[in-house]
Amino acid sequence: MSLVNKIKDVGVVAVIRGATESNILAIAKSLSAGGVKALEITVETPRVFALIEKVASEMPEDVIVGAGTVLDPETARSAIMAGSKFIFSPTVNTDTIKMTKRYGAISIPGAMTPTEILTAYEHGADMIKVFPANIVGAGYFKDVRGPLPHIPLMATGGISLENVGDYIRAGAVAVGAGSTLINTKVEFTEEHSRNVTETAASFVRRVEQARGGLLEKV
Repeated sequence: MSLVNKIKDVGVVAVIRGATESNILAIAKSLSAGGVKALEITVETPRVFALIEKVASEMPEDVIVGAGTVLDPETARSAIMAGSKFIFSPTVNTDTIKMTKRYGAISIPGAMTPTEILTAYEHGADMIKVFPANIVGAGYFKDVRGPLPHIPLMATGGISLENVGDYIRAGAVAVGAGSTLINTKVEFTEEHSRNVTETAASFVRRVEQARGGLLEKV
C-alpha cells in the first residue's frame, strides 16, 4: 500500500504543535496505540528536524512522520532529509510542491477555493488540505467534489470528535486534528498518555463509522 493510501486508510492525521525532544516519542507511541499513525510535526516547533528524525528512526515503520506548516521549498527539503515522508503546507506554493515531489515525499498543500485546489493538484499535489475547514463547513466538500471528484480532499481546522464524521460523509478522504486530539502543553503522564490513545481510537472509530454510513447511503 502506498503512503498516500495509508493516510487515506486510517483517515486521521495528528497535527502536533509544541512537542519537545523529551515528549515526542511518548506522544507518537500514544497516538499510534490508538490507531493514528500519520504524525505531522509543525516546523515552527524548536529543533523540529531533530524531532522528526527521532520519530522517523525510533518508531516502527507503520508510523508515518511528516512536517507541517511548511512555507517554502528549502524547509521542505530539510524536513525530508530529516525523515519526513509527507509535507503539509497551509497555502499553495508550487515550488514547495515541486521540491517535495522531487525528493519522493507526499505533497499536501492547503487550499480553499476551487481554483487553488485545482492549481495545487495540477502542479503535483497528492492530496489537498482544505484549510481552515471550519470556515466553510462540511457541506463545502460535497459541493467541491461535484466538479472536482478526482481530487482527494482532506479537512483540517476545527476538526473534533463531534464533526469529524460530517466531513468524511461529505467526501473528505481524511482529516487533520490538532488540539482536539493531542495537547502537548500538559505534562505527559501515564494517565495523559492513556487519554491520548483513547481519543485517537475514538477519532479512528468515528471515521470508520462515517465511511460505513456513507456506503449504506450509496
